Amino acid sequence: MFPYAEKHKAGLEYAAFLDRYATPEQRIRWDRVFSEVRITDQQQSLLQSFVRDMPILALVGAWCGDCVNQCPIWERFAQVTPRIQVRYFDRDEHPDLAAELSTCGAARVPAVAFLSEDGHLCGRYGDRTLSKYRRIMSSQGGAACPTGLATPQSELEDVTQDWLNEFERIQAMLRTSGRLRQLHGD
Repeated sequence: MFPYAEKHKAGLEYAAFLDRYATPEQRIRWDRVFSEVRITDQQQSLLQSFVRDMPILALVGAWCGDCVNQCPIWERFAQVTPRIQVRYFDRDEHPDLAAELSTCGAARVPAVAFLSEDGHLCGRYGDRTLSKYRRIMSSQGGAACPTGLATPQSELEDVTQDWLNEFERIQAMLRTSGRLRQLHGD
């Protein structure tokens, strides 16, 4: 069994990860996206309603365009609620985590593992959200995904909402867990 809780303790917070791994040019890109991420009042209310701690392991690369466009979203979420504790791991320096979070047969990034407060794996998500894949399919394959579900919002807004949906799903799992409800008496 992979030691998720122990691994989480060894991870870096957002700024420390960028300080260690990002070049000055990469840092400019990360900072630009971070400044563009908007959390609506409704999204903030949802995040502030979280009652269970959510340790998260994020396998990323400072060089990765998908990471640049998604990791700042998680940091914005973490700024809204102390319940979210994201720790970042460089894919190339953590091959054990890269193997554990392998997606489609490769160490794709970003990839996250959501944990319960006591270190149990609750879910994985990444490397791109559905909104991002819909855009890719539309541009690379024509009308490959004509579902009518894509909204006219900006891509960053769509991806932010996709990630929030996943964070909310995990929080709901944690909140309704019989084991955790018994532990907390709620």
